[in-house]
Amino acid sequence: MQKAMPGKLAVIGAGNMGNAIASLFFTYGWQVVLIDPSDTAHRKSREWLLATHASDDDTAARLGWSRDLHAAADATLVIEAAPEDLALKQDIFQKLEACCAPTVPLATNTSGISINRLAEKLSHPERFIGTHFFTPADVIPLVEVIASDRTSPAIAEHILALLRHVGKLPILVRKDIPGFIANRLQHALAREAMSLLEKGVASAQDIDTVAKWSLGIRLALTGPLEQRDLNGLDIHHAIAGYLYPDLENRQTPPDILGAKVEQGQLGVKSGEGFYVWNTPAGRQALAGKDAALRKLAAYLKENTPLT
Repeated sequence: MQKAMPGKLAVIGAGNMGNAIASLFFTYGWQVVLIDPSDTAHRKSREWLLATHASDDDTAARLGWSRDLHAAADATLVIEAAPEDLALKQDIFQKLEACCAPTVPLATNTSGISINRLAEKLSHPERFIGTHFFTPADVIPLVEVIASDRTSPAIAEHILALLRHVGKLPILVRKDIPGFIANRLQHALAREAMSLLEKGVASAQDIDTVAKWSLGIRLALTGPLEQRDLNGLDIHHAIAGYLYPDLENRQTPPDILGAKVEQGQLGVKSGEGFYVWNTPAGRQALAGKDAALRKLAAYLKENTPLT
């Protein structure tokens, strides 16, 4: 497989994730087309991307939008960032397979749907792979790369190299399991946090403060397994013996989460969730998060180079 070089990327889905992926590749010299059936998505995508990148002749030549999947026909890479619906994604990839060359990698940005399931209806599953970016995709360095049982090793290596070329830190998930790695870790932490909130142990703000200023600040430099080594495995073993039986282990979503969803309190998108976001203070806090993440990512890259 040749070294990954700028080509043409087709992004399926012009929402927040699709826009950020498009922005990332555009920054590294790629031609990009965003494909989405929604005129509203096109309008918002144009506004965001043209505000992010200088609107000049180069931008006009390398950045475009379409409602038709056939706009991906001459792409050298396709990344799907459509809603998390198995049937929808399978349909999209069957249509892409009909118009893209058999050697073009087809990637899905699913957060946890089985890559094997998504590839079931494909005639060329060897070129299908998972590339799970994290919000905001143009800022967070890591990308989980997930091969199906039938993904070609050469395609996996090509995608890993290509992602490194655009400044990412890709890791290969060796087994196609629900949620991959990051979402399994994230949901385990969130489940415990919601359980503590339900039990009245502390407020949502105080629980988050503990996570950010003890675990979070340390996790930026030291992963959970590495931290066990630093603390001492004998100490972790002793604590696990009495703590594990008391940890939240429910098999269904927490009641507090279900109640929020039922009441339409969906978080930022509705203006309220565990916090209230549709206030001047809430909007100000949101506006600063991406900028702070960019500074943190830049600092970490400079002081702990990606490996």
